[in-house]
Amino acid sequence: MEYLYIAGGFLLLFAGGESLLRGSVALAERFKLSKLLIGMVIVGFGTSLPELIVSVTAATGGVPDLALGNVVGSNIANVLLILGVSAAITPVACGQREVSRDTLAVLAASLIVAACSFLGAVPWYIGVGMLFALGFYLFYAYRTERTNLLKEMRFREHVEEDVGTPSLSLTAAIIACAFGLFCLPVGADFLVEGSTSIATRLGIPDAVIGLTIVAVGTSLPELATAFVAAYRGHSDVVIGNIVGSNLFNILGVLGATSVVAPIPMEGRIASTDIWLMLGVAGLMFVAARTGRVISRVEGSLFLVLFAAYVTWAYVAIP
Repeated sequence: MEYLYIAGGFLLLFAGGESLLRGSVALAERFKLSKLLIGMVIVGFGTSLPELIVSVTAATGGVPDLALGNVVGSNIANVLLILGVSAAITPVACGQREVSRDTLAVLAASLIVAACSFLGAVPWYIGVGMLFALGFYLFYAYRTERTNLLKEMRFREHVEEDVGTPSLSLTAAIIACAFGLFCLPVGADFLVEGSTSIATRLGIPDAVIGLTIVAVGTSLPELATAFVAAYRGHSDVVIGNIVGSNLFNILGVLGATSVVAPIPMEGRIASTDIWLMLGVAGLMFVAARTGRVISRVEGSLFLVLFAAYVTWAYVAIP
């Protein structure tokens, strides 16, 4: 029964994320909102809504290890798995100045989480600071990107091709958004319940489940978006989606979750996995800065590292 909960949770999260994404893009088109803003917020951050729902649900349900593990594991999976798959399909373009800016922001946000490990928790006031930092960065990035009209036109083309040109009526778009908002929390509840039940029955700690099964499951929307973008040859969208998702996971998901319920930093996550997440963020920053592309060889290396991480996560169960 637990496996049915997990399968149903994954399905609802993916369907909900896809429906909310398409409905939001259609609404933005109807109300003439900036295509650049759509790319930054919906494509990058919108696909991270499953992480937000799962983490808040886990924290309020008394399993904060699952909430923290979900964010840390998702960020590791986004780089090593999703960026790895994308680069293995086609080299990922990352020569733009904005890529260096955004990967540096992810590295800085990861440092904040690592610093919290010395405090033993992510208290509510740091969570509030994270949310303000996310809002400021969005405003700063938006104003910066608006000065480059050519980039905005390219982003518009990619968003329309990868997400689909909005063809929904206003009523259909609202229904799609409502359906997505319904599926996400229900799917998250199924996933948390099934995962924690299996963890208890098999003696696997909640942190390990959060770092692997839940983290990869909630990263499926990013994986689907990145796969389509890479397959169609729009690899420059991939890196933006990943850095946006990782930034939202830390500043948005952890920030909002810690405001709802303080997140303890203890055990193997605080001592090991957070530092691995920081190292992976540094690896992405270096890969983006040392060349104009992340090659197929580098993508394959990322996939090998991810397989090694998942294997170690289960072998090293305390």
